Amino acid sequence: MPDVVVIGGGHNGLVCAAYLARAGLSVTVVERRPVLGGAAVTEEHHPGFKYSVCSYAVSLLRPEIIRDLELARHGLALLPLDGTFTPLHDGYLWRPEDPVEKHAELARHSRRDADAYPDYTETMAAMAAFAKPLLGMIPPDVNALDLRAILDGLGLGRAYRALGPRRQHLLIQLLSSSALDFVERWFESDPLKATLAASGIIGTCLGIRSPGTAYVLLHHYMGEIDGHFRSWGLPRGGTGAVSQAIAAAATEAGVTLRTATPVARVLVEHGATTGVVLESGEEIRAKAVASSADLRVTFARLVGLEHLPTEYAAAVRGFRYRGATAKVNLALDALPDFRCKPGPGPHLAGAISISPGTEYLERAYDDAKYGAPSRRPYLDIVIPSVTDPTVAPPGRHVMSCFVQYAPYHLADGAVWDDARREALGDTVLATLAEYVPDIRDHVLHRQVLTPLDLEREFGLSEGNIFQGELTPDQLFVMRPAPGWARYATPIRGLYLCGSAAHPGGGIMGAPGRNAAQVIRRALA
Repeated sequence: MPDVVVIGGGHNGLVCAAYLARAGLSVTVVERRPVLGGAAVTEEHHPGFKYSVCSYAVSLLRPEIIRDLELARHGLALLPLDGTFTPLHDGYLWRPEDPVEKHAELARHSRRDADAYPDYTETMAAMAAFAKPLLGMIPPDVNALDLRAILDGLGLGRAYRALGPRRQHLLIQLLSSSALDFVERWFESDPLKATLAASGIIGTCLGIRSPGTAYVLLHHYMGEIDGHFRSWGLPRGGTGAVSQAIAAAATEAGVTLRTATPVARVLVEHGATTGVVLESGEEIRAKAVASSADLRVTFARLVGLEHLPTEYAAAVRGFRYRGATAKVNLALDALPDFRCKPGPGPHLAGAISISPGTEYLERAYDDAKYGAPSRRPYLDIVIPSVTDPTVAPPGRHVMSCFVQYAPYHLADGAVWDDARREALGDTVLATLAEYVPDIRDHVLHRQVLTPLDLEREFGLSEGNIFQGELTPDQLFVMRPAPGWARYATPIRGLYLCGSAAHPGGGIMGAPGRNAAQVIRRALA
């Protein structure tokens, strides 16, 4: 009998398992799919082309996890994404990482914006420096006067005072305002405002003018790679390489990893869990169970809401998902040739953002508000094969397109079926064709994942990539429910270790690491 059973072999579940095993506990991970990784997975859906099927870039993976689990020794290599390219119908916006080049490129659109950009990045760096310690913090118990919570609170108070009056005000704005309102404090160029504000809507069914989206912008700004702030990277071999490296560290620590092993239910006796029952009928008894699945899967499907206190059950029912994203992966026989900037170049090695203006993004959101996929969607694109030739045959390329908006809940009771899936893929190609006229001629294969596909295949309720919206009322001490932010649940011995818990989604690993600390102390 293991000490702990971890439900779900996504990266958070694997991180949790690895830390627990390194602390001397016996751990078994059970994963429903035939491969480990959850939404951080690499799969070959067309011969020779390796798709990062869902998650496609890495920035938020905690440096302490990379260090503690020695992920580089286990094969993880992160290749930097250099810059962001926004194609326009009458030109382009290009933001390389080099500050001198960036200033020159921004000045082509607005000298004022070019001069203001350093202050914006310094301000965001200060905001991120304040917020980043929260990622590794076990949230305080708001219902108890705990010494640890008091000390944590004092630390935050000192950090807040150190920001100074101007940045204190901006921090409050970040936690409450819209992404567009926030970036408009610095900039006037519409493509720049749109591209920056778009980071605030990723994974939400909100628009760039919706209050609360500025925090999501900050959430995506807190990353680092090898100590470089605001760096994004591509794992060599696709995002599945992250999960495989963590799995290797877990195996080395003694974790038992079982794939193609779906859980039927969590065993609950007298208000406590005693293990899990698999769909095969096998029982795995354990002292504790850690679920990396979201709230709906964990409690409505595996536990049963009848086992929960009324208030917590209500919180589970009321937790917002509102998935509005889709993913389109393309196998190409050549690099895309953008009309506004023809030929190969460094702009194809970074992020490509189809966000030509603020009204474009707002109209895309207008469609979603009324239950329709965006007719001209926001696309966040990477071409990993430019920097990582291992993911495609020689001379061929993989294009990864994050698509927004594609609402899970469609108007008039419609559902995502094969026809709507294909229509969504057509819309993405039509949008790309506005900037790459011959893109359709170069597509060898496409994979289209709707929000319903993300739910069915990867267990993401309503297709929400963060296991629940990252809005202020669902963050920190409020995630997943007031009074229950410390990874334990009302079922004794049952813990949350996935993105439904603090600090939320992204390839981060923090929920898994934090939960492992709590479980280890409980079983000591």
